[in-house]
Amino acid sequence: MLPFGARFPGWYCTVIPGLLAAVVLSGCGEQESREPPAPDARPPMEDVTPSDLPAGAQARSLLGEPLFPPPLPADLQDSREADLEAAEAERAAAMDDPETWIWVGRRQAYLGRYREAIQTFTQGLERFPDDPALLRHRGHRWITLREFDRAVEDLTLGVEQARAQARLEEVEPDGLPNPAGIPLTTLGFNLWYHLALAEYLKGDFEAARRGWESTLEVSGNPDLQVAGRYWLHLTLRQLGDSVAAVEVVAEVTPDLELLENQSYHDLILYFRGIRSREEALPEEGEGLGTVTVLYGIGAHALLGGEEEEARHRFLEILSRLDQWPAFGYLAAEAEVARRGW
Repeated sequence: MLPFGARFPGWYCTVIPGLLAAVVLSGCGEQESREPPAPDARPPMEDVTPSDLPAGAQARSLLGEPLFPPPLPADLQDSREADLEAAEAERAAAMDDPETWIWVGRRQAYLGRYREAIQTFTQGLERFPDDPALLRHRGHRWITLREFDRAVEDLTLGVEQARAQARLEEVEPDGLPNPAGIPLTTLGFNLWYHLALAEYLKGDFEAARRGWESTLEVSGNPDLQVAGRYWLHLTLRQLGDSVAAVEVVAEVTPDLELLENQSYHDLILYFRGIRSREEALPEEGEGLGTVTVLYGIGAHALLGGEEEEARHRFLEILSRLDQWPAFGYLAAEAEVARRGW
C-alpha cells in the first residue's frame, strides 16, 4: 500500500499537467483497419434487456423492483441531449477512434439510458477488443444495472489489458468535471475501484479487500486516497479486522484539501470520532452526497451492532428512488437484500 501522508503540497499543479501530456501521447498509435457494422446497425435492445422488464425500465433492483431512468430538470435534460448529439457527430467523423465510442456511451449513461450505453460500449469492443477503457466503462454500467458478475468479468480483463499496455497511469477525462476542472482519476484507478466495488456489492469482501488495496496503489492524490480508504475501512470491518480498519484511516486528517470527495472525508472523520453524525450529513439533505453519507452512517451502525439504526438509514436511502444509480444507494440495497429487511 502507498503511504498516505497528511498533505500533498503542490500536487495539483505539478502532477496533473504531466499526466495529461502522457494521455495525449498515449493516443498516437495507429488502429488496425477493420470493417465493423455502422453505429446505427445496432443489435436489438432485447439482446441486453431482460425479457421481464417493463417498457422503459433499465434494470431491476436487488429487491425485484423495476428501475426507470432518473428524472432530470428540463434544462439539464436539454443540455445532456445536446452533448450526446455532439458526441454522436464526433463519432461519425472519427469511427476508428475508440474515445468517440466511449463518449457516446458516457453521454447516453448521463441521460439514464444505461442499456443503450452498454450497447455502445459493446459495439466499441467489437471494433477495439483490446481497449481497456471500453471495458472500464462497460463494467461501470453493468454495476449500475446490478449485473455484478458481468462487471467483475469486464473489469478484471480491463486491468489485465491496461497493465499489459502500460496504460494504468493514463488520466481519464471527466464527463462531469469538478469545480476546478481538474481530472483526478486514472484508468488504473477506475478499473480497480469499480472492480472492488462490484465485489463489495456481491458480498465477496475478501476479493473487495484485495481490490481496494490495489486501488490505493494507483491513487496519486488526496481525493482518490480518501475514497479508497473509506471503502477499504468498511470492507475490513465487514471481514472483522477492526485493527486494520482503524489503521487504514488513521492518517486521514481534517485539514486535507479535496476537490471532489468531501463526503468520504467527512465520513472517515465521523468513523474516527472527530465529527458527529450531524456534522457529517450535508446541510441540504438531498442528492448524491446525502445518499453517500447515509450509507456510511448506516454501515457504521450496522458494523457496530446497531442494526435498527442501520435499517432506518438504509430504508431512508431506498426511499430516494431518483438516486438508484448511486453507489451508496446500491450498497444500501445490497445490505437490505442480504438481510431481508
